[in-house]
Amino acid sequence: MDGENVRPINPPPSDTPGPTPAPAPGTLVVDTSHADRVGEFRGVAGPYWSLRPVGGGVEWEVEPRHVRPAVLIEQLRARTARLNARSRGEVL
Repeated sequence: MDGENVRPINPPPSDTPGPTPAPAPGTLVVDTSHADRVGEFRGVAGPYWSLRPVGGGVEWEVEPRHVRPAVLIEQLRARTARLNARSRGEVL
């Protein structure tokens, strides 16, 4: 039969990907534009995402294209650093 073993034509990949979906608040992510700084996702502020340090502190904004999910070892390091700072009395 004609066309029986023909692969379907896939459209070429788009040069302009859609907007990155925002993670759930509290999700640990990495800001690649600030030396792979780990932060907690707080929300969306216009075209930017608001992140804050895991141990608390001043939030910063970043373009979503510079954010990726934190891998398990990055999450562990960030949480351990917070607990160590807390044990030294630096954070509540």
